[in-house]
Amino acid sequence: MSANSIAREKSMAFAIRIVWLCQHLCSERKEFVLSKQILRSGTSIGANITEAVYGSSRKDFAAKLRIALKECAETLYWLELLHACDYLPDNLYESLLGDCEELRRILVASIKSCG
Repeated sequence: MSANSIAREKSMAFAIRIVWLCQHLCSERKEFVLSKQILRSGTSIGANITEAVYGSSRKDFAAKLRIALKECAETLYWLELLHACDYLPDNLYESLLGDCEELRRILVASIKSCG
């Protein structure tokens, strides 16, 4: 399995978790502002990875991966903030943080391999 397909697979699984998280935050915690922010950034990671795969050039591919990396960094911020504001219990925060950090490492490695 290539790094691109691993990144796409992991980003899709992460996006699904983020959608579920947003649904939970809205329905159970009545939190609508931060949840929309993390929904946007957390699902955008995979969308940009998918765009990169269909990039028109190696430069375009790397540029889309850099955007995915920025979205990943933003998602890490929202996770940290949600946890600090007691919207995320420790175990859920640690799990989502681990998944997001793994995506970040994959993206960094993929960008470096582009040259």
